[in-house]
Amino acid sequence: DAINDRLAAIGDTLSDRDEGPAASSDADTGESGPDTVLDVRDRDGPPFPVIDEALDDLGADETLRLVNDFEPAPLYDVLSDRGFHHETERVDDDEWRVAIRRP
Repeated sequence: DAINDRLAAIGDTLSDRDEGPAASSDADTGESGPDTVLDVRDRDGPPFPVIDEALDDLGADETLRLVNDFEPAPLYDVLSDRGFHHETERVDDDEWRVAIRRP
């Protein structure tokens, strides 16, 4: 629940301003392996449980492409702690895409 609260708070903050980095990354995610797209923009609840489940199901050669309406910065620590690499791209003011892979 704490991560969902942090994600929501950051989303509110980012939606109120027009600045911030266009992209952030902790590693090159590459383009090999199948992709799974997870769009959490219209979810009727906290996105983290669905994201967490998708991470659990992610295979070694797969990429999870998360689509969100704000930069999910608190998620980056979770990904790092679990050994994932990510690359984030700001597509529009209200669309962020995060490519997530296992090393």
